[in-house]
Amino acid sequence: MTTPELLRTSITLPVAGGGTRRHQLHAAVDYPRHPAPFVSRSVFAAAHVVVDHRAEYQPGVDTPIDWEGTIAFRKHLFSYGIGIAEAMDTSERGPGGMGWTQAKELIRLGVAAAKDAGAAVVSGAGTDQLTDENPSLDAIVEAYHEQLEWVQEQGSAAVIRASHALVGAAKSEDDYLEVYRRVLAKTDKPAIVHWLGTGFDPTLRGYWGHDDPRQAMEVVVRMAEENADRLMGIKFSLLDEEFEMEFRRRLPESVRVFTGDDYGYTNLLLGDGERHSHGLLGVLDPIAPIASSGFAALDAGDESGFAEIMNRSIPMAVKLFEAPADRYKVGTVFLAWLSGFQDHYRMVTGREGMRSIQHLSDVFALTDQLGLFPDPELAAHRMALVLKAEGIE
Repeated sequence: MTTPELLRTSITLPVAGGGTRRHQLHAAVDYPRHPAPFVSRSVFAAAHVVVDHRAEYQPGVDTPIDWEGTIAFRKHLFSYGIGIAEAMDTSERGPGGMGWTQAKELIRLGVAAAKDAGAAVVSGAGTDQLTDENPSLDAIVEAYHEQLEWVQEQGSAAVIRASHALVGAAKSEDDYLEVYRRVLAKTDKPAIVHWLGTGFDPTLRGYWGHDDPRQAMEVVVRMAEENADRLMGIKFSLLDEEFEMEFRRRLPESVRVFTGDDYGYTNLLLGDGERHSHGLLGVLDPIAPIASSGFAALDAGDESGFAEIMNRSIPMAVKLFEAPADRYKVGTVFLAWLSGFQDHYRMVTGREGMRSIQHLSDVFALTDQLGLFPDPELAAHRMALVLKAEGIE
């Protein structure tokens, strides 16, 4: 894959510490469409939603969703063979964000769109409808069952999301094992369990009954062994490449690892000759076209081609997910706006200002260098508007 062609157009961008520089734009790369799911790896993007920003609302309080724009973006992902992990963290679901009522509609519409496109789909089931500040374990299981039932009624497999209620209610690792055993017993198709680390959500410290990730791993491995026939896999979101490789060696062979490592996904997806990870990644939201070319190469047996293509996207991904990693959602929405997929960059939580103008400028430049902007002139125009509002011209 060659470097995208340089255009004559340039834009002034800020430099960290002061000053500016000229950035010369790159032509859009015509990444081939690949509407069929990939066969060498299961690939899901945790995708963002589009806010109906023209409505009267308070961000984070029943923020209205532009359902048409949201589903249109999913169709864009499907056209590149990227499946959808619906109603996950990238959709800003959770405290201060999208609630269960909206998540239900998102799952209904997203699963229907995936079915129409012949795309792969899984959907998040959690406990975020609970209003009791101190729920019992039984109440948590019932909440999981309610969401699981809805997901399965739509015809989707479930991703069992980490529960903020559970981390508060559980007194031991045995409580976690009991809850997951009871929840997974109700699945009608193999599910994915999400192990979400504190790098993405510090409020989940102590999940699985331990602060130490290695002690937590022992619990997750035991959970997987006890429920292997009901598991598609574990989504591992701890941002530790070596630890993920160790973890997947510990799991039953039938239980896959779905990497959530948005820094080191190339090596994890490629594998070590014995085991490899599959993909359930927020970064696939903005890099779907280039990732599609990578997975197509892997399907064709071209491992070196896969590595070369995917590694090109790593610098942008590292910038997008720099600490605090959970703020990557700002970048996904911002890039969708720069790319012309939506006409604003408002967010469900109102957190669009939670990244610096320097960060957004760097993400813009790195994305442009990949030729990922369908209309580079539009992207530059919109970036210039933001910079002007920040006093940078």
